[in-house]
Amino acid sequence: MKKLLLAAAALAAAAAPIAASAQDWRGERREDRRELREDRRELREDRRDARRDGVITERERRELNRDRREVRESRRELRYDRRRADTWRDRAEWRSYRGARTGYWYAPGYGYRPYDRRYSNAWRRGHHVPVIYRSYYVQDPYYYGLPPAPYGHRWIYADGNFVLMSIASGLIAQVIMGGY
Repeated sequence: MKKLLLAAAALAAAAAPIAASAQDWRGERREDRRELREDRRELREDRRDARRDGVITERERRELNRDRREVRESRRELRYDRRRADTWRDRAEWRSYRGARTGYWYAPGYGYRPYDRRYSNAWRRGHHVPVIYRSYYVQDPYYYGLPPAPYGHRWIYADGNFVLMSIASGLIAQVIMGGY
């Protein structure tokens, strides 16, 4: 019994720094998102203040442009980047991702799917999306930096690509190869 208690205490002591570091990057990420929201709010207020008197001076214009660049840069840093695990690790759709696997592609939120060689040349504008791929919807296109889908269209995951398809016919409107 004594050995079991000592082993449990040693395991808890070894795992504590790992758990703390995992919480650190999540907390940092949350703080970065909060700062981005605050920066956007401040930019809106600055624009409103600059327009209030009806004249935007050159100095105000330079400051607004600088603030706009900072907000854009902050947004870019928070976006998905496959090379930086902290941009996707805490998202629900990536929870089951365990790295690249030969012969499979990962559809975030749907899990691993085998590559189907029959469709390797199908991802071109004007072609139709095979029926088996039409249900792999991208849950949050803005997170991946995708433009909003027009009415009647949806972004889908397909063999590691982003495909914009017409919901009614499955016609491909746009393809972003190797997008994630």
